[in-house]
Amino acid sequence: MTSAAEETGPAAANTVHIEAGAARLFVASLMQAHGLSEADAAIVAECLVRADLRGVETHGLMRLPIYLERLARGLVNPRPKLEPKRVTPVAAHLDGDDGLGFVVASRAMAESIAMAREQGLGLTAVRRSTHFGMAASYLLQAVEAGLVAFVFTNASPAMPPWGGRDPFLGTSPFAVGVPGGAHGPFVLDMAPSVAARGKIRRAARDGRPIPDGWALDAEGRPTTDAAAALKGVVLPIGGPKGAGLSMLMDVLAGVLTGAAFAGEVGDQYKDDRPQDVGHFLLALRPDLFLGADAFRARMDVLVERVRSQPHAAGQDEILMPGEPEARLEARRLQEGIPYRRADLAPLIEAAAAHGLPPPA
Repeated sequence: MTSAAEETGPAAANTVHIEAGAARLFVASLMQAHGLSEADAAIVAECLVRADLRGVETHGLMRLPIYLERLARGLVNPRPKLEPKRVTPVAAHLDGDDGLGFVVASRAMAESIAMAREQGLGLTAVRRSTHFGMAASYLLQAVEAGLVAFVFTNASPAMPPWGGRDPFLGTSPFAVGVPGGAHGPFVLDMAPSVAARGKIRRAARDGRPIPDGWALDAEGRPTTDAAAALKGVVLPIGGPKGAGLSMLMDVLAGVLTGAAFAGEVGDQYKDDRPQDVGHFLLALRPDLFLGADAFRARMDVLVERVRSQPHAAGQDEILMPGEPEARLEARRLQEGIPYRRADLAPLIEAAAAHGLPPPA
């Protein structure tokens, strides 16, 4: 992935770099213009911009148009009433009230963090939510509070069960975060699909092919045509293993929570109805069995031993999960976030319609 300073030629000419704070202000102003409170607009802005900072552009500002459209059409509630109900001292149930997933999941993780601090661990199960963007946003919310986190969600049909050809399973991320010591946290945020649909959607917009092995077309045939792939399905990583992970996410975030499941989660790009996405957010204290200092020291030993393993041919270092994203985030905080002018154009147009200026 190239940084802002590394972009040259035509790509640089079609790219503008925006400081993270300016991007947050721009997103927050758009969200407030669509009915969100100042506090909730700030949460959405933080989640979207952090995704772009970490190089997860498929879950950053390029997604804003669909959120704005669904808010404008009344398909998403701009001011949900979020009142977690604790069913035990370590478990809560939250009705997302069809609010934006960023706001709902942030509130749910805050509840899990509160229970974990009181009881050692906390789980919040969510129903009636919407797409919540980058799962790492909520992992980092807990990790930065000094807690271990598990974040699961289900999603609209995009992937077949292994051996199938029709969309049924969601590309629901498997996400775990663990605070570390001197070497930083462990942050694993992975989709069970070979590639995110957002990458295929972008390739289709650009008229580019996708790699072989990413998707099947509507007839169940392998394809490198991005437009045909969007009419078909993405493929799971590791065949039945990836499909099994997606089913597990549907069990925990769908069946368990009372949200939609088994292919019933609404597609925000296609369905004129609330999505009823389910989330499963668990936080726990890392010092439950060992002291905090011992835990951090042992995490450092793990990282150091992983990094010291012999390198494969052509490799000059071994990275921990989340480390490439953390490095890119640090660089983009200094250099600005590169955005394609074509992706910004509809957002600037939407801002102008509300009398708002473009991002600085």
